[in-house]
Amino acid sequence: MRFYRTGCFRRASRPFTDGKRGKGMQGILYIVGTPIGNLQDMTPRAEAVLREADFIAAEDTRVTVKLLNHLGIKKEMVSYHKHNERERAERILARLESGEKCALCSDAGLPAISDPGEFLVKKAIEQNIAVVPLPGPNAALTALCASGQDTMRFVFEGFLPQNKNARRERLTALQKEERTMLFYEAPHKLHKTLLDLGEALGQERSLTVCRELTKMHEEIVKTTLGKAEERYREEKPRGEFVLVVAGAPAEHEAPRIELWQAAERALSLAAELPASEAARRAAAESGHPKSAVYREMQRRKKTEP
Repeated sequence: MRFYRTGCFRRASRPFTDGKRGKGMQGILYIVGTPIGNLQDMTPRAEAVLREADFIAAEDTRVTVKLLNHLGIKKEMVSYHKHNERERAERILARLESGEKCALCSDAGLPAISDPGEFLVKKAIEQNIAVVPLPGPNAALTALCASGQDTMRFVFEGFLPQNKNARRERLTALQKEERTMLFYEAPHKLHKTLLDLGEALGQERSLTVCRELTKMHEEIVKTTLGKAEERYREEKPRGEFVLVVAGAPAEHEAPRIELWQAAERALSLAAELPASEAARRAAAESGHPKSAVYREMQRRKKTEP
């Protein structure tokens, strides 16, 4: 049995039917995961659904047609992306109501996970249209299982907000997050994101950088936020990234010294080091976030006689 809405159960649908539908029978919305880099990760079931669906709702038809060509499939496609999802959803739902089967896919990975699809799925469920998910490739979980970080409890954050205030609020909210955190980032924004994460969570926070997963130049490196920022300050990032960040220590694991003591240590180190580096080292020794040590360091400098 599959649950669709409160108080309503239906039998699980087959991957696809023989095309014979009774009068008034509603269609099916299939959620189809597609490869995130390696075409051999396409599952036989996903390929079968793409072949048997009446049409495909694709994030970018120019990308999906390459996959279809590889599989030898010719199929009607409609574009379904973040700029047209509400208007296009009405048309897709109308076709589903008439009994057609739609395969929803994004450019790579699972639809509705940091990709278009959430709105359409919600509307389909509201209209009691069967939604059938097909397990498939997912960059976040692929990164997590190979990260060396805690996999028992984790939270998916996707892309951080670009708005400065919203970004600051999100990072502040994550400072006490004890679960492993998963982030997506594009190469041209990676260094800024590493800087912001380091400032909010501490330069010594454990991080696994996963780049170009399943592709020829795949790279998985376990490091720290500070060391990753140093690397990509000098090196131009290439490819798509998943950042797997360790959660905060449990609250009972208090910092080893008081904040004012960490700031005094940073001021002492600043006699021979740049202020930022002094704060980073004092933060690592004390257990306080670098940003907090740096602010207290600057405050104490101003109040010194």
